[in-house]
Amino acid sequence: MRFLSKIQYFITLLLIGFTTVSFAGGGYFSIGYGPTAKQTAGAVTAVAGDAYAGASNPAKLTASGNKFEIGTEIFNPYREVKRTGATGPAAIYNFKSKSRNSLFFIPEMAYSHQVNDKLAVGVTAYANGGLNSEYNDTTGIPGTSASPAACGVRPGNFFGGCGEAGFDLAQLIIAPTVAWEVAPGHSIGVAPLIAIQRYKAFGLQAFQGVSRYPNNQSNKGYDHALGAGVRIGWFGEITPWLSLGAAYATKVYMQDFDKYKGLFTDGSFDIPANYSIGAAIKPNDDWLIAVDVQRIMFKDVGAVGNSLLNSLVNPVSNPLGDSSGSGFGWSRDQTNYRLGVTHFATPRLTLRGGYAYGERAYGNGLKSTTFSLLTPNPIHQATLGLSWKTTTGDEMHFALIHYFEETLTGPSALFPGARESVTPHVNAVSVTYSWALSE
Repeated sequence: MRFLSKIQYFITLLLIGFTTVSFAGGGYFSIGYGPTAKQTAGAVTAVAGDAYAGASNPAKLTASGNKFEIGTEIFNPYREVKRTGATGPAAIYNFKSKSRNSLFFIPEMAYSHQVNDKLAVGVTAYANGGLNSEYNDTTGIPGTSASPAACGVRPGNFFGGCGEAGFDLAQLIIAPTVAWEVAPGHSIGVAPLIAIQRYKAFGLQAFQGVSRYPNNQSNKGYDHALGAGVRIGWFGEITPWLSLGAAYATKVYMQDFDKYKGLFTDGSFDIPANYSIGAAIKPNDDWLIAVDVQRIMFKDVGAVGNSLLNSLVNPVSNPLGDSSGSGFGWSRDQTNYRLGVTHFATPRLTLRGGYAYGERAYGNGLKSTTFSLLTPNPIHQATLGLSWKTTTGDEMHFALIHYFEETLTGPSALFPGARESVTPHVNAVSVTYSWALSE
């Protein structure tokens, strides 16, 4: 069938070109997956309609119809880091640096098929999230890196290494999905999560001295890892005006990054378990109001949950690459709150908006920065969008996503007495086209 060839083509495109970056109230997770989620700040656990159920609540697939959807998010992050207060010889590291990468295209696709009145199947392919930073500025003074063995006489970068500094982490998830209506108005669903990660780090040579595997820590090119998990969900149409939903995704256990086993805890970067509950209220035929609460268990993944200071304070007992080595310092699980409003303006035009807020995964204050400068995450986001139905039943979806600017500041983990800050400026545009397929 022609839609199957479209799916094969797009998955190939994803595998070839998935490079993503996400800074959101959901840590490094995207604000949402699929057109409805991107228009309503991710408040879709109890909202059915598009085919992206495998990325939020698989049980909703029984109410998705027959569709093939393809879209892209044009993601525009711009970041600036700054250090002040370093004294003595370290004063040369008091400078600011602006990120170079500022435009990313993040594709996604989904397919849903109603087998009969009770059973639906589909597949979703999406970029779960990611981290990408690249800072090019240096001290400008030869021989000022903290790792002369690796850098020679090159100038030191913002993190004490040399050359461009940062990393690129991308996560692609393919989620085949099946859902059953087990009772009138009540469905359950399951979606195995097949994950592919791509990662590289560069310019972090200064941390070789605290790594368990100093030769597998920075500037090793791209490495890849596979992993697996599962998402389950329930969707209930309780009354004509109230729908409820709940979903849970296990931790996605990833293979080790062999090239970077001296950077991540135990050499791996698992995707944390998460769950969400939601409600959707339709007071009349023109309006729909949805609320979601999501919880992400970051602290159970050492690469993000371990303290930033572990390897710097005690590199002998807690070297980088060890299970007790440094992480991003996201030491508590994160709760995200989402609100989405939909207005069915005409039979062909639907307007949506949303707001999301996420508690900081490291609490109210940073104990140290440095690694956190590589992973800024604004906690307030707002979205606006519209969907237009064509005369053939297909739909075109647009969304604008804005991450409210803020500056994160804390003490330096590298230079005692100094303070470091990062200011991320982030906006995105999403475009999706949905084909209505015949049975």
